[in-house]
Amino acid sequence: MAGTHHSAAAATFDESGYWYAQDGAERGAAVLNALRRYRQAEKEMRARTRLSMKMGETDLAAIRFLLREQRADRSVTASRLTEHLGITSASTAVLINRLEASGHIVRSKNPSDKRSIFLTATGNSDDEVRATMAGMHARMILAAERLSPEAARGIVAFLAEMTEAVDASVTD
Repeated sequence: MAGTHHSAAAATFDESGYWYAQDGAERGAAVLNALRRYRQAEKEMRARTRLSMKMGETDLAAIRFLLREQRADRSVTASRLTEHLGITSASTAVLINRLEASGHIVRSKNPSDKRSIFLTATGNSDDEVRATMAGMHARMILAAERLSPEAARGIVAFLAEMTEAVDASVTD
C-alpha cells in the first residue's frame, strides 16, 4: 500500500518483512498456529522423555498420575488408575506388572478393602521424572513469570476458553 503509513503500535511485522494492519482473522490464525506449534513441541518433548526413560506413553502417564496423587496425599487403587488412563482393567494389570518389574511402582494392600491394592510410585521414579524434566519445567516457569499480570490474565482466560471450545460436543 503505497503512501499508507501504519504506526508500529497498531501494526504487526510479519515474517516477510512488511508492516500490515492485522485484522481479527489474521490475529486468530497467528495465535492458533502458535498454539499448534507449541502442542507439536510438547508432543515431541513427551516422546523424547519417554525414550529417555525407556517408557511408553501410558507408562509415563501412569507414573505422572501416581506422583501427582502422592503429592496431594491421595491413595491410588488399580481401578482408579484404570479410570484415569481410560484403559481396560486387563491393560492396567499388565501395566502395573511392567511398572513394578521395572522398579517404578510398588503395590501395597488396601487396609480397608482386602480385594484392592494401593499403587505408589517409587522414589526412583520421582527422581527420574524430575531429572528428565527439571530443565524444561524451569524454562517454562521462567517464560510464564516474564509475563505482565495483564498478559498472564489474558492468556489464562484464552486457554480456559480454548479448553471449553475443544471440550464442547461435536454437535454443539
